[in-house]
Amino acid sequence: MNRAISISHARARRLIALALIALWLAAALEPARADDTRRRLRVPILMYHYVSEPPEDADRYRRDLSVTPEQLDAQLRWLRDNGYTVVSLDEVTLALRAGARLPPRPVVLTFDDGYADAYEHAFPLLKKHAMTATFFVVSGWIDEGRAGYMTWEQAREMAAAGMSIQSHSRTHPDLSRGCDYDCLVYQVLGSIETIEAEIGVRPRFFCYPSGRYNGNVMTVLEQVGIVAAVTTNGGTLHVSERPLQLARVRIRGTTDLGDFAWMLRDWRG
Repeated sequence: MNRAISISHARARRLIALALIALWLAAALEPARADDTRRRLRVPILMYHYVSEPPEDADRYRRDLSVTPEQLDAQLRWLRDNGYTVVSLDEVTLALRAGARLPPRPVVLTFDDGYADAYEHAFPLLKKHAMTATFFVVSGWIDEGRAGYMTWEQAREMAAAGMSIQSHSRTHPDLSRGCDYDCLVYQVLGSIETIEAEIGVRPRFFCYPSGRYNGNVMTVLEQVGIVAAVTTNGGTLHVSERPLQLARVRIRGTTDLGDFAWMLRDWRG
């Protein structure tokens, strides 16, 4: 393995031991404690990527992953006008783990990858509609100042305004293939610690790069204190025994307002 991403097993175990201690302390302070009750909860977790007009030479993937600022504005307005309440992943997790009550018509907003347009377009629209969202960032891409992605200064401004900055790994590899234990610790814990150092809040949620994961990935997530993770699996139903496999509703560039309303009201995928 590339020496740059290699962490010794001994160091990995020490880091995970510290993470488990931090998780235990956090759990001890939570007002609502998890119990053994099995729960099923239906909450749409919307999945966005780009919030911008795709360039003229964009391939089909860029077009599919792009909603325009005008589309997002209309969708947020529709949520407000139809009685939906934006809730956080923390609230959904507490509802699953401890039976905390959610408001009528809850919905979660998530944005993947940490693109620059999340700050330029999504953030102002969320503030306009008095809503919050979770932004899953690739920490290594921000560290290197990669073009087209937000900066840590922008992420801090978003967090100060109530947005949640969470982990989408360090370099966005396929974690389910060719990534051994040390690699997983580097990608997951490395990203968590970077975000905590930059934002001041330790991430509790994870987004699988390209939606790919397996049992080894989930084991490491549990070891480092991740309480829930989102997938690219379509659906709105979540069960308490699978918090690391939360389904989402993908919002595409072709999703018009009629499609959007149907997915929120009726979809049971």
